[in-house]
Amino acid sequence: MVSAPEPPGGTTTDGDPAAHSNAEGYATGLGNRQVQMIAMGGAIGVGLFLGAGGLLERMGPGIILSYLVCGIAVFFVMRALGELVLHRPLSGSFVEYAREFIGPWAGFASGWMYWVNWVGSGVAEITAAGIYVGKWFPDFPQWITALLALLVLLGVNLLSVRLFGELEFWFSVIKVLAIVSFLVLGVWLVLTGAQVGDTTAGVGNLVHNGGFLPMGIPVVLMSLQGVIFAYASMEMAGIAAGETKNPAKVMPRAINSVIVRIAFFYVGSLLLLCMVLPWTAYSGSESPFVTVFSSIGIPWAGDIMNFVVLTAALSSCNSGLYSTGRILRSLSRNGEAPAFTARMNAQRAPYGAVLFTAAVFLLGVLLNYVVPDEAFEIATSISSLGVIATWASLLYSQLRMRKLAEAGVIRRPSYRMPGSPYSNWVVLGFLALVLVLAGFSSDIAARWSLYAIPLLVVALWVGWLVVGKRSAPAERD
Repeated sequence: MVSAPEPPGGTTTDGDPAAHSNAEGYATGLGNRQVQMIAMGGAIGVGLFLGAGGLLERMGPGIILSYLVCGIAVFFVMRALGELVLHRPLSGSFVEYAREFIGPWAGFASGWMYWVNWVGSGVAEITAAGIYVGKWFPDFPQWITALLALLVLLGVNLLSVRLFGELEFWFSVIKVLAIVSFLVLGVWLVLTGAQVGDTTAGVGNLVHNGGFLPMGIPVVLMSLQGVIFAYASMEMAGIAAGETKNPAKVMPRAINSVIVRIAFFYVGSLLLLCMVLPWTAYSGSESPFVTVFSSIGIPWAGDIMNFVVLTAALSSCNSGLYSTGRILRSLSRNGEAPAFTARMNAQRAPYGAVLFTAAVFLLGVLLNYVVPDEAFEIATSISSLGVIATWASLLYSQLRMRKLAEAGVIRRPSYRMPGSPYSNWVVLGFLALVLVLAGFSSDIAARWSLYAIPLLVVALWVGWLVVGKRSAPAERD
């Protein structure tokens, strides 16, 4: 008797959903519950939990406007991603969509820029973990905490996608509960005019100490790059599409909820932070949420919130190792990354790619050893370049897909980006403006990230000259 052919990517085990593999060889172990929380967790990262403190310290309440404007841009980016995902659910999707609709060189460039995004972001996350642990153990070296965090999360990513999904689910649950708790507490403090530290909570704190725009509109505009970083990771749901059991049903739900998360988790949180305490109470050396909970007079409240923001940092780094593993493997399968990054282990995890990224994260550990006070800002500024490049590639890929659909080459999904093609060009123009404004920022790290653009362009150009001839041609339905 002839046995059934083995599915692409390996043998499946009926008793273990995590062991089932898709055409790319990944285990399809992520269900609706996990993908929803991965998308939710992607919306709440260290950019909000730690980065918001430094932005408030430098910009004042006007930073709320930056979060609102960037949030609108993110919504359109996510809708563009949603349309692409429904056209073809793939792990490592950013690379494949850019390759299919723009060209092989675009897949190469977008994949490596997304990797740059997560390298910078991952360094920022493990740096944040060191800062949070420093609240409890101020004499414990920040770089050792960063190293330990990296080693633990590396182990998780090498074991199985199911374990990753479960860990990320519970990390996300903790983050969401913490934000909801803060929103409820913040509203109560403001409505009752409670005493928080030496200040009375209330709407008046929005305009005290220099007004709503104490540093002026130009300074707020210069903050856009830092806010862009805060929104990084929302696209995680797209990366997980290829390992989702029912993407046509799951993905639209996850993406549609983005605008709600933006309104409540980002803009709502920033608004309440500015009303509960004056903006001068916050600093970049501590999470603003920890600052609030430490000021309400409840024993251990600040420590509990510090634990929460620590899990948020670990969650984001965990996601970074997961997503870059899929992106690098996608590149490697087209001859655009080292061959070993395509290797899979018995648990259907791309261990070569995960190890490659983890090795580069070690440079972040070194950064925490050499310049611990500047490590976070440097990492986030570099990461934001990758974020902008990734979002731009998604917007332009959707534009090209739309043109092909109009020409009758492919069928456009019913789930579509609103306002396209005009909304695409508006958001692309906004992203270009963010880069230009970074050159005028007083933040040294932001300016240096702008100076890094020519170096990245040259590196990508040289890299494409080397690998372009052996890159696999784009495939199209």
